[in-house]
Parts: sequence; C-alpha cells; structure tokens
Amino acid sequence: MKELALRGVIYSPIADPFFNAPEDCVVYESDGLIWIRDGRIQAIGDYNAIRAQLPDEIDIRHYPDSILLPGFIDAHIHYPQVEIIGSYGTQLLEWLNKYTFPTEAKFNDPAHANRIAEFFIAELQRNGTTAASVFCTSAPGSVDAIFEAAQAENMLLLAGKMMMDSYAPADILDTAQASYDDSKALIERWHKRGRCLYTVTPRFALTSSPRQLELAGVLMREYADVRLQSHISENRAEVARAAELYPQRENYTDVYDHYGLLDPRAIYGHAIHLSEGELRRFHETGAKIAHCPTSNFFIGSGLFDIARTRDPARPVTVGLGTDVGGGTSFSMLQTMSEAYKMAQLRGISVTTAQSYFLATLGSAQALGIDDRVGKLQPGYAADIGVLDPRATPLLALRSDVAESIDELLFALMICADDRAIEATYVAGERAHKRDSCG
Repeated sequence: MKELALRGVIYSPIADPFFNAPEDCVVYESDGLIWIRDGRIQAIGDYNAIRAQLPDEIDIRHYPDSILLPGFIDAHIHYPQVEIIGSYGTQLLEWLNKYTFPTEAKFNDPAHANRIAEFFIAELQRNGTTAASVFCTSAPGSVDAIFEAAQAENMLLLAGKMMMDSYAPADILDTAQASYDDSKALIERWHKRGRCLYTVTPRFALTSSPRQLELAGVLMREYADVRLQSHISENRAEVARAAELYPQRENYTDVYDHYGLLDPRAIYGHAIHLSEGELRRFHETGAKIAHCPTSNFFIGSGLFDIARTRDPARPVTVGLGTDVGGGTSFSMLQTMSEAYKMAQLRGISVTTAQSYFLATLGSAQALGIDDRVGKLQPGYAADIGVLDPRATPLLALRSDVAESIDELLFALMICADDRAIEATYVAGERAHKRDSCG
C-alpha cells in the first residue's frame, strides 16, 4: 500500500457552472490536503482536518504557493501530427493534403510511431494533462504505440485507429473491411487493459465510404462500452463536400446519424457550423462536442458558439481539446484562453469556473469518464496538476494583486503556459516535475 498527501490551495470543479450557481460548482480550500492511497484519493479537505486522520510518517508534499487542480483532460488531439504543429496556415482541406496526410504516412514505421508516442505522452504531462482522447493513424501499429506509451505511465488514454478508405493518398488508406477487422482486433487487445479505452475513429465523412461508416456503427453495437470520435462541420468547404458525397442525407449530422454514430458515447470535434436542427439532434441523441479554439483560429475555420451550443433549452455536452497539430499548443491553459477570446468575439464572457470546468470535468463528461476523473473527490484517480501562479515574473506580479481565487485562476488562464505546471501526478505518481521556472 502506497500513501502520500499533497498540500496546497485546492480548486476543483464538481458540477456544471453553465447551469448551476457558481458556489455549488467548485470545491475550494485555501490550505487543503489530498490524501492518496494506491493511486486514488482517500480524502480531501482542510489541511488540519485531514492531517489529523493520517499517520505521522506519511509523505506530505507541500506546495505552499501553488494550486492543486484535477489534471487537465484533452477531449480531442492528434498525436501523429505533433511534428507539423505550427505549419504555415492554409484552410482545412488544403492543410490536410499538404501537411497531415504525408506526416501520417510515417506511422507505417513502428519505430517512428513509438518515438512520437513517447514524446507525446511526456508533452501531455509537462502541460498538466492527465487524460486525452487521441486520434492515431490508419496503421494499427500507431495505436499499439500510443497505448504502450500510455500504459507505461499508467495514464488514462482513449484512442483508436483512423478509419479512412476514401479521398486520401493510397499509403494511408485502408478498406472498409480492413478498418473493421483492424479495429476489432485492437479493441480485443487494448480496451480496458489497464487505463486504456478504445475509441472507434472514422476520421470524418469525407474520407469514409458509406460501407466504412456502416461498419463503424457495427463496432459500436458489438462493443457496448467503446467510445467513438470523429469530426464534423469544422470548415464550410468541408460541409459542402459532405453534402456532395452524401446527397441523400438531410445534413452533415444526418450522415453520422444514419449509420448509428450519434449516441452518448460519441464525441465530434469542432462542430462550428451546425444548424439549429443539427444541434437539436446532438441533444436528443446525447452525442458530444469537442471545442478546439486554437485550431479554429489558426486554420481559420470559424468561431464556435459556446452559448448557443449549451442553450438550456437543448444543451449539448462540450469538452475542450487542443487538436494538435492543427491546434497550436498542448497547453490547456492557452486553450482556455483562446476559448475565452472566441466567446468574447461572439459577445459572451465565459467565467473562470466555466473555463476550468470545460478543461477538466466537462471534458470528462464529454468522454464518458467522469465516474473516475475530472474532479478531486474520494474514490477518484489521483490525477492532479500543480499550478504555480508565480512561475514567471509577470505571473508573480499579477498574482500579488489578485483579490480572489477566481481572479488568480483567470489571470493564469490568460497569461500562463507550460511553465506554470509545477508538477503533474498520474494515479498518485509524480509523472512530471518542472526543472525550473521563470
């Protein structure tokens, strides 16, 4: 039995601040203690109250000026695209052809896949991210590589082989049947092995034939607890192309709906240009959305409307994703910052509590893992980020005048980056420790 405790300021979302009173949505302790045993949280609360329950010899790691948060959860990210982050911008379809597809072809080489997978997991941890929903390539070995790297760190990871049999270079295409067979074998090999969860992954309707989408639906029926991830309505040219390829369907959403790919286990990236009827269908089916603001700004796809999507009359669950490498950073702090700015352009001010909810418990809800991660609560995995509000001279100066925890966390969200991640704990083990700051 391994025990330790973490002391510091504690801030954890516990409910959805888009629909509940702010005071009911966050646990806050100015001097708190998290008691961890065998990778799970045993107790959390005021330092003096929890310390009295613990043995004298327990290892207490004190972060006196830092904030203990649930580890960030990235709801949408492409690990094979790490090498092309920051590539000179074009619009989505051109970007895929110029950068993405050639890069993904490299993952036919297992050695390359292993090298990038290990880098990717380390980079997530360096940014305080402890769980993610990851797109691989059409090569089954790319899935093996990322799950092996995640399992070595005991990290909660959702991932799947890219299903794509159309409108892409031959060296990254599969066939409808091969995508089904490969996915099925990978599910049997990896799903629920350690903390690995399999996600059926048709790239999007533009690169999947009707038969491939049909077989993705078969997989979802055959395995009642796997997830599904894909893309929808990121770019207007993409929406128009989907209409050309599937003229018999009412709209882009109806393509996926027709093949049984809209349900509570499904999450779709971007969803910027959905009609009211499409959003209503997302609400009715329980399908989720991953909001990826840094990518949407960088590739010029459009402005996601968080208020419209979360309309109380027909709310859709939303998580937050970095979308690397279309997105420009692994940092969920920077991603929250861009989400805030995007909402501002639509005349909406997203609160501090709403922002941190989206990056933690909101993403956990969107991925169907909120029964185990996303908040700091007894019984939950001890996936914890330690956020240093004095990581840079500017942050230190700003922190000195912050008058509340909300103000402090908002300033961090706007001004901080990976340097503010003092440490990252995965299942109670310190997976990242910052070497220096400033």
